[in-house]
Amino acid sequence: MFGKRATIGTPQAAFGKTSPATGSVVGPAPVLGPTPPPASPGSPMADPAALGLPGRSEEYYQTKSMVFGALIEAIDLSQLSRLDADAAREEIRDIVTEIIALKNLAMSIDEQEDLLDDICNDVLGYGPLEPLLARDDIADIMVNGPSRTYIEVAGKIQLTNVRFRDASQLMNICQRIVSQVGRRVDEASPICDARLPDGSRVNVIAPPLAIDGAALTIRKFKRDKLTLDQLVRFGSVSAEGAQLLQIMGRVRCNVVISGGTGSGKTTLLNCLTRYIDNDERIITCEDAAELQLQQPHVVRLETRPPNLEGQGAITMRDLVKNCLRMRPERIIVGEVRGPEAFDLLQAMNTGHDGSMGTLHANSPREALSRIESMITMGGYSLPSRTIREMICSSVDVIVQASRLRDGSRRITHITEVLGMEGDTIITQDIMLYKITGEDANNRLIGRHVSTGIGRPKMWERARYYNEERRLATALDAMEVIDDANLG
Repeated sequence: MFGKRATIGTPQAAFGKTSPATGSVVGPAPVLGPTPPPASPGSPMADPAALGLPGRSEEYYQTKSMVFGALIEAIDLSQLSRLDADAAREEIRDIVTEIIALKNLAMSIDEQEDLLDDICNDVLGYGPLEPLLARDDIADIMVNGPSRTYIEVAGKIQLTNVRFRDASQLMNICQRIVSQVGRRVDEASPICDARLPDGSRVNVIAPPLAIDGAALTIRKFKRDKLTLDQLVRFGSVSAEGAQLLQIMGRVRCNVVISGGTGSGKTTLLNCLTRYIDNDERIITCEDAAELQLQQPHVVRLETRPPNLEGQGAITMRDLVKNCLRMRPERIIVGEVRGPEAFDLLQAMNTGHDGSMGTLHANSPREALSRIESMITMGGYSLPSRTIREMICSSVDVIVQASRLRDGSRRITHITEVLGMEGDTIITQDIMLYKITGEDANNRLIGRHVSTGIGRPKMWERARYYNEERRLATALDAMEVIDDANLG
């Protein structure tokens, strides 16, 4: 086997070659880096066994580095497209098995399998990240340089024992991720947003901006997308609140989902879109395409960063303005963060009922102020009252999602926008989440309660869509529960 070079199908980004697909040049195969510093006393270390991650010794990493170097000498990188991923993985396993035998390495069967999997992941996949990406209970992966990787599980951040050989391997994996969506990250363009094939959101910031090595953040999404019924079981919303949200989707309310980072805005947006009729034409606009709508008539649009010359960028506002010419019935904006807020409001107010979007804010009132601020910063010289009137005539409901201090995620407000009183936007809460205490494990205890609104503003819209009976049932049930709790 070692007298000739074997042909394998592997991304060249892992080696010191120029990739024919992307044209990017990366460094040579990295060698083992220094042992990572020990965790600080205040940093909780995730249990490797609980995460499905075997414990790794320094001797293991030295063996892996030696075998990896021998593998690079034994393979041929000139015909990478000849084999598919499965055949390439088998070829690599055969070569690594032969290397272990020739070097008389004393390894158990389990250790050998771990080594084979690790090296295949390094060459064909995302290296040390593969075990974390395979876990569906991990919400976020945060890589702070080659020697420190954190995860979020059940709302809590924990330090793992995952590490990279050195900064070069980490950069190579970052390049491999972003090149899949036609983007790049290097010293000339050190900040990049991308996505994985499963829709997980990726952000990379590379040196020289990241001083201690590339910082890679992956927001993972569950393979089985959450539904409102599951959110009810998790306690994120009450059954009556979930019914209200379903009705809002069905009767084409214009909905803004507000919340902080990691509060579940995109998850909630995915849940609400399930109640859009299959015969509606939906156009989504996103920075990194991650929404997964189930309807058959969906057009997905994604922004584009500038090229090396700083030209060719397509912004979110460009997408929103263009989709108005595409005969949409509903427009879904993944995240509103700039002057595209003005175009979205215009769309909501010109016949595209049922449009939705998310934005970062900590309360419904703050969400309204954020929309006004984004329009003002976009250069529109409109009086404040005019902007607020536009908001009132466009936005029907604000749904507030929050991540509480115990890591749990809750829908804390379902709030209607009623209109103007003087220069002030008037709102009314239909449902609130009230915290009543905490249990012995420091988990917050609370309940979703009605605010006693007999007939909300959406009542006439529900009547038009023959949904007023369901709306009345939901409101009555919330009133009964609220009276019982308050009594």
